[in-house]
Amino acid sequence: MPVRIAVLGAGRIGRLHAEVIEHQVAGAGVSCVYDAVPAASAAVAAELGVRAAPTLDEVLGPDVDAVAICSSTDTHVAFIEAAAGSSKAIFCEKPLSLDVGRIDHALAAVARAGVPLQVGFNRRFDPSHRSVRDAVVDGTVGDVHLVRITSRDPSPPPLEYVRTSGGIFLDMTIHDFDMARFITGSEVAEVYAQGAVRIDPVIGDVGDVDTAVVVLRHENECITTIDNSRKAVYGYDQRVEAFGSHGVASSENPLAHCGVRRIASGTTLPPLPEFFVDRYYKSYVREWEAFVRYVRDGGPSPVSGADGRAPLLIGLAALRSLERHAPVEVKEIG
Repeated sequence: MPVRIAVLGAGRIGRLHAEVIEHQVAGAGVSCVYDAVPAASAAVAAELGVRAAPTLDEVLGPDVDAVAICSSTDTHVAFIEAAAGSSKAIFCEKPLSLDVGRIDHALAAVARAGVPLQVGFNRRFDPSHRSVRDAVVDGTVGDVHLVRITSRDPSPPPLEYVRTSGGIFLDMTIHDFDMARFITGSEVAEVYAQGAVRIDPVIGDVGDVDTAVVVLRHENECITTIDNSRKAVYGYDQRVEAFGSHGVASSENPLAHCGVRRIASGTTLPPLPEFFVDRYYKSYVREWEAFVRYVRDGGPSPVSGADGRAPLLIGLAALRSLERHAPVEVKEIG
């Protein structure tokens, strides 16, 4: 019998997860869709041919095995606690919350209920990034000295999103903070962040930056550098590199297609993907396959609650570092 998953949140990411679950993952299906805006849940449910749940009580009913929490960040903790109280397995998009205390409260509820929890850091499941992690784990690159992560979006998000997202370190770089821990296998001890407004002055007016570099010192003394931009005019730029005592492993950008033109004046390659779904669709499929195995077979979470908590601490340390113009130890945050 398939794992029956209720999708909470029918916005862009909820719609993506619902489509992947229903059409791409063997052994899973969407049982219902719920959104605070009934028209949104009705539209997604109609596309998939499933039920739109009018209330949260229906989402937590006996015909649901697990919930996919894809709603706004400020609702995550309440939904996690409600799902844990109803003994449902939980998948929750990142970040779990922008408040460390609320995360701890939610994780305590999950622990008491003994239900599975997986956090939606999908980039861990990207085959190219995963190959870099594998080269570290199996010793191919030796003792890792440096990790370099580039993450640049093709265009800034809507200003309404920036106002409520917590800023670049908590809505964008948080993926890179997770990748730094994932690639190195080591916790982050210290954070030093620099940021500037180089793209849109309005982003600065709401208290954020659109261009940033963050240096992380890990507990194993590896150093990770992360560079971010809200606007890369050439496409969605996502690269990871691990340099160690035996060599280097890296993940390069996939191209939009495989066509190449070579003429007298030079060679032309296809552009980069323009949208995160184009770049990471396969990783979304793989993370849901991992979730289904986790729910069915048990064992450790593919991306645990602790894995969801740690990047928020790093992000909050980065914000503090930006304010102080000085390095900040993560233990100051929590």
